[in-house]
Amino acid sequence: MNLEQLKAIQTPLKDRYRTEPESALVTIRTQGKIDVKNQHCRIESFAGTIRAGLHPAAGGTDADACSANLLLESLVACAGVTFSAVATSMSIDVRECQILAEADMDFRGTLGVDRSAPVGLTAVRLFFQVDSDADSASIAKLISLTERYCVIYQTLQKGVASMTVSTPR
Repeated sequence: MNLEQLKAIQTPLKDRYRTEPESALVTIRTQGKIDVKNQHCRIESFAGTIRAGLHPAAGGTDADACSANLLLESLVACAGVTFSAVATSMSIDVRECQILAEADMDFRGTLGVDRSAPVGLTAVRLFFQVDSDADSASIAKLISLTERYCVIYQTLQKGVASMTVSTPR
């Protein structure tokens, strides 16, 4: 996609969101079906069914997707799409870009081995390997803007205003 095509798609959206801010508020949904006996959760995605299970460090196998890996995959996907859009907007020609996300987790927390151990990821790192003729300052700005506008990155960085768990009424 080139800059003109991107602008043609996004300009009407941006204009509408400026004049009708409520139209920018969208609820995004995903659902899964739990197999309690096997500790699996089947998630229907546009790419097919994903079977999530326990990470091997929690007693699972590599046969299932681990939720933490899915989160990192979501981060890489969002950062990649955002990077592409920002590069297009900045008119930076990128031959190739590889993104790596990695995270640290102490499984004692989620397994209840040590109550003082945190439950969840304690550090996330995102790496960009960019092949481009653009100067280093432009690439740094591109990555900085990718961080700023990447939904998953910002959600992980700042958290969410509210999170609720409930059962249907």
